[in-house]
Amino acid sequence: MSTLPQTQGQTIQDAWDSKGHPADRSKTGGWTSSAMILGSEACERLTTMGIAVNLVTYLTGTMHLGNASSANTVTNFMGTSFMLCLLGGFVADTFIGRYLTIAIFATVEAIGVTILTISTIIPSLRPAKCAQNIHNSCEPANNLQLTVLYTALYVTALGIGGLKSSVSGFGSDQFDDSNEGERKQMVKFFNWFFFFISIGSLTAVTVLVYIQDHVGRDWGYGLCACAIVVALLVFLSGTKRYRFKKLVGSPLTQIAVVFVAAWRKRKLELPYDSSLLYNLDDVEDNDMRKKKQMLPHSKQFRFLDKAAIKEPKTDGNEINMARKWNLSTLTDVEEVKLVLRMLPIWATTIMFWTVYAQMTTFSVSQATTLNRHIGKSFQIPPASLTAFFIGSILLTIPIYDRVIVPITRKIFNNPQGLTPLQRIGVGLVFSICAMVAAALTESKRMRMAHLHNLTHDANSEIPMSVFWLVPQFFFVGSGEAFTYIGQLDFFLRECPKGMKTMSTGLFLSTLSLGFFLSSLLVTLVHKVTGRHHPWLADNLNQGKLYDFYWLLALLSGLNLVIYLLCANWYVYKDKRLAEEGIELEEADTAYHS
Repeated sequence: MSTLPQTQGQTIQDAWDSKGHPADRSKTGGWTSSAMILGSEACERLTTMGIAVNLVTYLTGTMHLGNASSANTVTNFMGTSFMLCLLGGFVADTFIGRYLTIAIFATVEAIGVTILTISTIIPSLRPAKCAQNIHNSCEPANNLQLTVLYTALYVTALGIGGLKSSVSGFGSDQFDDSNEGERKQMVKFFNWFFFFISIGSLTAVTVLVYIQDHVGRDWGYGLCACAIVVALLVFLSGTKRYRFKKLVGSPLTQIAVVFVAAWRKRKLELPYDSSLLYNLDDVEDNDMRKKKQMLPHSKQFRFLDKAAIKEPKTDGNEINMARKWNLSTLTDVEEVKLVLRMLPIWATTIMFWTVYAQMTTFSVSQATTLNRHIGKSFQIPPASLTAFFIGSILLTIPIYDRVIVPITRKIFNNPQGLTPLQRIGVGLVFSICAMVAAALTESKRMRMAHLHNLTHDANSEIPMSVFWLVPQFFFVGSGEAFTYIGQLDFFLRECPKGMKTMSTGLFLSTLSLGFFLSSLLVTLVHKVTGRHHPWLADNLNQGKLYDFYWLLALLSGLNLVIYLLCANWYVYKDKRLAEEGIELEEADTAYHS
């Protein structure tokens, strides 16, 4: 696809080409450059998912780690990857921009995956195979082998975090949201972006996982390394076509400034009239005023208003503007308040991703014990069960758009159908259903193991179809289609103008903390139950995994109640501004800026 012909010869005010000149609309940006970004993201997702979804079987089967330890390694790896998005966003916004951030961190990820591949090739970097017919004959990985493995994983996590933080934002930079034609193309870009993510993930959990299990981990991880190198080369090939934006500085700095300034002036009295506080009207920088949206003064979190108290110099004639960490505009303060109001919603969505984490850990471990044959010759790799998870996402989205939206549009009188908070709520309900289904399936699996006297044999196949696990994958996948898009919509629409990157980081941090919470719960449960009747035994047939799933269902139910209270308390930004008589910017512009 090409850019619109009527825009040829025009330059874009806030974008530059690779040589530092104002970007020519006909020669930069649009679908030509964004196609490079989409191709890179598909390869990156292929690499990430190719490692993550099947990692638990590598840790238990090759490195001879226990189920609980392996699950924690996977969730800590994924949690770190998403948490490092905040670091990547900070680096991109403050120092080097999105383009260099993507290029550098893609290189870092390639190095990490290469180390992982080498560790599967060199025999001394993994323990010897288990001796057959000898009980407890598996020697676990030693310190050197684990050090190399963890180094590879966390270097890869650093690359993933930095890349994820900027790739979608850099893709949106290729379209001018002030131009109606390009703004419509930007909407299509986000649709294609999600599509390419799904294609990369689906290829990883089918083709790559099969290669890892039936050809060899060295080949599987080697292909992952090749994929991320291809992603980097494809991305760099579009350099001359890209549009580049100015560094805007990190919103994290603004938040820190407001809190520091408010703390320093905590003993001062607030003026009765908020118009006496320092605000955009007092700022001489016109560019700064254009970048900001004037927000009404609110009465919540009033202690932060002290950051905008004007302190006269000793001569009493001028305002001391020199100390950045001593004064903020009232608009900056109100933007920070907007972020604070979002935090209860942020906190109550973490639990969904804790449930999600089980799909790449214990659910895969369950699949290894079941009958995975299709016909007489083909056997489904355990991690390929996540294909049902991805398939349910791809199925739920069109059903939502074509069926649910028209119905809910009439019920709630909302053009979008369900609001972002309602979508998240539906996703949280699905997560509860997933854990209930998982607990019931695990109970049935254990009954079959007892019936056939397989409780002491971790390697024998239980005569029960692996497709009994499909409902839990389906519920989590459908829940993600609601929760992920609902969260993304909520955080991008509700965050202040100019804080889109940080808001995306906040959203991704819920994924990170969900994985870390999973690790914490696994550690606590294993410590409490491990001595007598372990829920998370190394041999699943001797454990009580179903009790762990019931625990997650209970915690998810309690979390849903708290979420509903927080969602009922929350007032959308457009409604808040409308009540103050302030006209909000056009929704699409706010969403994609």
